[in-house]
Amino acid sequence: AIREQDSDALKAFYEQYGFKSLVKTLEAHAVQPERLEEADIPEGGTGLLDGFEVAAAERASNLVYETVLTWAQFDAWLERIEAAELTALDTETTSLDEMRAEIVGISFSVKPAEAAYIPLTHDYPGAPEQLPREEVLARLKPWLENPGRRKLGQHIKYDRHVFANHGIEVQGYVHDTMLQSYVLEVHKPHGLASLAERHRGRTGIDYEDLCGKGAHQIPFSQVAIEKAAEYSCEDSDQTLDVHLALWPKLQADERLRFVYELEIASSETLYRMERNGVLIDAATLSAQSHELGQRIMALEQEAYAIAGQPFNLGSPKQIGEIFFEKLGLPVVKKTAKGAPSTDEEVLEKLAEDYPLPAKILQHRGLSKLKGTYTDKLAQMALPRTGRVHTHYAQAVAVTGRLSSNDPNLQNIPVRTAEGRRIREAFIAAPGHVIASADYSQIELRIMAHISEDEALLAAFHDGMDVHRATAAEVFGVAPDQVSSEQRRYAKVINFGLIYGMSSYGLARNLGIDNTAAKTYIERYFARFAGVKHYMDETRASAKERGYVETVFGRRLYLPEINSPNGPRRGAAERAAINAPMQGTAADLIKLSMNKVQSVLDAEGGATKMIMQVHDELVFEVPEAEVDWVRAEVPRIMAGVAELKVPLVAEIGTGPNWEKAH
Repeated sequence: AIREQDSDALKAFYEQYGFKSLVKTLEAHAVQPERLEEADIPEGGTGLLDGFEVAAAERASNLVYETVLTWAQFDAWLERIEAAELTALDTETTSLDEMRAEIVGISFSVKPAEAAYIPLTHDYPGAPEQLPREEVLARLKPWLENPGRRKLGQHIKYDRHVFANHGIEVQGYVHDTMLQSYVLEVHKPHGLASLAERHRGRTGIDYEDLCGKGAHQIPFSQVAIEKAAEYSCEDSDQTLDVHLALWPKLQADERLRFVYELEIASSETLYRMERNGVLIDAATLSAQSHELGQRIMALEQEAYAIAGQPFNLGSPKQIGEIFFEKLGLPVVKKTAKGAPSTDEEVLEKLAEDYPLPAKILQHRGLSKLKGTYTDKLAQMALPRTGRVHTHYAQAVAVTGRLSSNDPNLQNIPVRTAEGRRIREAFIAAPGHVIASADYSQIELRIMAHISEDEALLAAFHDGMDVHRATAAEVFGVAPDQVSSEQRRYAKVINFGLIYGMSSYGLARNLGIDNTAAKTYIERYFARFAGVKHYMDETRASAKERGYVETVFGRRLYLPEINSPNGPRRGAAERAAINAPMQGTAADLIKLSMNKVQSVLDAEGGATKMIMQVHDELVFEVPEAEVDWVRAEVPRIMAGVAELKVPLVAEIGTGPNWEKAH
């Protein structure tokens, strides 16, 4: 018998396998006009003029987008945004580099399906006359800088920079749809097009359809104003529309709303940190580049001598021929095509017993350091400031951690002496020092808090060296009898288990056999039963709910936790153990960052926060304020949250970032 189709099941199937057009077709048939009355808007919610909301199909035919080309139109819209309780705001610019971007046009929306675009510097043959940019910005500045005029955007940190490039410090940003999505559905894309399609069934104009791509892409200033207006108005309109869908969900959950408010506050702090930038010593980098170049050339010659011939150290094919045909090294694993593999894992395994793979690994490490950092960092400095202004990506890492790029500060390899030396090039301005503050053993402290393991809690409360305490438990000796080797083993076990390491992984890390590694893990769990209980409970809870949470309520979704694919399921189970700790650490450093910034503002000094790297905050401090910073910053960081173990922050100072450790 023919039955009604199961639209929910169909939609899930289409989404799983990427049938986007079929999803749209299904949604178009399912659309029912809905209206949201003013009384239905949660208190402190949208503040729209009439609380009007319609379904996607109806909305598309009701779009009213206006292009502002006269002062009369401008004044009418200025009056509207002055009266509105919430205004969606978007800029069109000359560049994706927020420190260099200039405004081409601005759009606003105060009501779904209605928006305006003010073109300012479109420049192409036949372009209509536009209002002068500087005068428009001067007239908008009081509204933009008024914290009482509530504003909304998609990735507000970028727009904040763009306005700052024109001398305007925007105040009153209360919402960011990108961050709303990041808090509610961290595992999904957070771009506006994806959000509008997912939550409102709306599709829009693609930037590349407007400007082209690759070598043929034109600047936005050369896009015809009527097309630019439709594109930009759509952005502001969709931002407001998506906000209507997401904000009530955040309001309905107190813990998620706390995390969202943390992200909004962090966006403000990160904007200021990015704006401050950090001074770079080009001479130090140049000397390091030269030195690395000499060492790289020497390693090549040493590799040639071992191989008995010159070869390309960057060619997997040539490395394979030397390894397996000429030198007869053992094949560790094969590629998908059946050839012996020479990937990083294979090189590391072979390097344990053979000199040539070790030389190649050294060569690769130094080449990457030279190419990524010593050759490029000085070129990244902004000419007008002489500083590097990294971009902190706030909505990328699923654990809540920040990532950074141009340059990537999070990935400077600090385990090697050469990597640590890169930090010597991050210097203080004359009359200042660099201060670096970080949490001590933060993830282990969070593990003690979450698991409530009595032995771990006791170790931290008694101020013991937790790795020594672990070694004493695992090896059954008194703490003062623990050898340096036993402490090293305990440290690897402590951190390994946080990351869900198996006995095989531990064996590889410690260079011991699997049986011994398994014995150490069994002993650990026998002594730290609370940790074992936490891990078992967390896996079970994650399988049931599909997500885990940080101490503060950030949700970390695990789509593969019930996967029939063993390796994927195993990876999700390891993430379930680690994510609450890494995510809580990320929440703590954001709380610290925001609190420290607010105290610095209240003090009115000249100390600036210039970097955030993992669990570390870095400052540029005038010499007169060093004593205050050394005393107060660790105290503030230790007091941002109350866990079942003490939070401890440590600080160091020096002429550069490396010396501050």
